[in-house]
Amino acid sequence: MDKLLAARLHAVKVRPYLAGALFALHVVEDRSVPTMAVDAYWRCYVSPGFVASTPVEELAGVWVHEVSHLLRDHHGRGERYAKEHDEHGPGERLRRNIAADFEINDDIYGDGLPRPAGAVLPSLLRLPEGQLMEEYLRTASMSGLAAGLAWLDCGSGADGHARPWELGPDGAHGLSRQQRDAVRFRVAEGIKGRPGDAPEGWRRWAEEAFHPPQPWRRLLGAAIRSAAGAPGVGENHSYRRPSRRSAGVPGVVLPSLRRTPPSVCVVIDTSGSVSDAELGSALLEVAAISRAVGGRRDLVSVISCDAAAGIAVPLCRAEDIELVGGGGTDLRSGFARALRARPRPDVIVALTDGQTPWPSAQPPCRTVVGLFPRPARSVNEENPDYTPDAPPSWARVVTIA
Repeated sequence: MDKLLAARLHAVKVRPYLAGALFALHVVEDRSVPTMAVDAYWRCYVSPGFVASTPVEELAGVWVHEVSHLLRDHHGRGERYAKEHDEHGPGERLRRNIAADFEINDDIYGDGLPRPAGAVLPSLLRLPEGQLMEEYLRTASMSGLAAGLAWLDCGSGADGHARPWELGPDGAHGLSRQQRDAVRFRVAEGIKGRPGDAPEGWRRWAEEAFHPPQPWRRLLGAAIRSAAGAPGVGENHSYRRPSRRSAGVPGVVLPSLRRTPPSVCVVIDTSGSVSDAELGSALLEVAAISRAVGGRRDLVSVISCDAAAGIAVPLCRAEDIELVGGGGTDLRSGFARALRARPRPDVIVALTDGQTPWPSAQPPCRTVVGLFPRPARSVNEENPDYTPDAPPSWARVVTIA
């Protein structure tokens, strides 16, 4: 096994961000394994004949390939896909293995890892690179490849289907769920700490591994509807319909409590740190906000704000709103301008990158903050130690992906 361990060291040398995962694998020698395979408990099953006939550099690529199955949770994802689509036969297992290989192989080779002959790539079916296993399974039958790839078997770590040679959950040297998550977390944090060392696919995995993307449009819409529909919002007394209590007070007409659609003021951060694409996204959200209040555009106003706030512009069409700014950032002036409006808005929605001072006191209305994503440590050329304040606790915060 010295050759196999030398190959692992080579893999660590050329893919240092995967070192923790590669050393977490426990090697199990088994002649019934076709080549190399992994199970969900981070055991790597190895055929001695395959190791003897494969160059060290190619073995290093196999190490990286197999550990990629585990880091990307192909075991759990394969199991879920099989249950959802009721696909449990050997042919379906092979399809999942092929799709998982498509996801991995498009960016792991090169830079010290030669691509082996017969590597399973999306181009074999003229499919685009950079997709997930589930996307390949939905868009391709893979029937044309199955016959020629019957030998392909990366173990249950690739598709969720147990193999006869595997030791199972009670076998020796298996990692617990907590240990597996700890390995994945350390690798993800290492990639995020030095993103320039990893390909785009691995950087995307590191960002999403423990923080899966949220449906931010639904979250933002729900936050606005919740704020707009809160008790007391949009409620006022009106003489248009007398109160039912008037019958108890002869000769006196009492007003009734009527609920009208709430007014919303949208404060858009137009400072230089917000890109044109993000401003375009903000305008799309303005249109969505008008729908959230029943299509009453007269109840939605927009304020452009960098270091100073512009005037509150009533909404006619979102695409006609002129956003001005490009300077520094201080949304406190935008909040102050919104609260000076008459009538005062029931809800304030701030769309910003978060690099701004916030009001010291909670506004007398509901507040929703839509945050454009930014790195954990923002850059300020004048002050390298600058860290923006987090949005205040009294605001409902939704990250806009």
